[in-house]
Amino acid sequence: MSIDKNQVLTVGEVAARSGVPVSTLHFYERKGLIEGWRTAGNQRRYPRQILRRIAIIRIAQRAGVPLSTIKEHLARFSSAAISATNWHQLSEAWRADLNERIKSLTQLRDELEGCIGCGCLSLKDCPLRNPEDRFAEEGAGARLLLDK
Repeated sequence: MSIDKNQVLTVGEVAARSGVPVSTLHFYERKGLIEGWRTAGNQRRYPRQILRRIAIIRIAQRAGVPLSTIKEHLARFSSAAISATNWHQLSEAWRADLNERIKSLTQLRDELEGCIGCGCLSLKDCPLRNPEDRFAEEGAGARLLLDK
């Protein structure tokens, strides 16, 4: 197999072009998110299309998608460049989870404001939010947000 040298990047070139530190690239490779190869001189090389894959990983991380989920979804596609259609499939798969997290965070923000607004700052003693500390019977952790 003949490899076009213009389509191959060193780890330093990938780092510079993607804006991701070399150590992060090594981490992604160990986690199976990206794949390269080593030359006879034991130097890492990557196909040029790895840049799009790294961009997708970074976008997904920024959105809070766990690395294991990113890996699972990227595994559907070959190591070839990810197309616009592939990106649409990925973003649709993550949309429901992101919407659920947005809803949960919005609810948390709104509940925190309400609690702080009452002035007591104690759910144990708050007669409006948790009379007689009834949520303690259900176990540790936030209960009010889970019920909505």
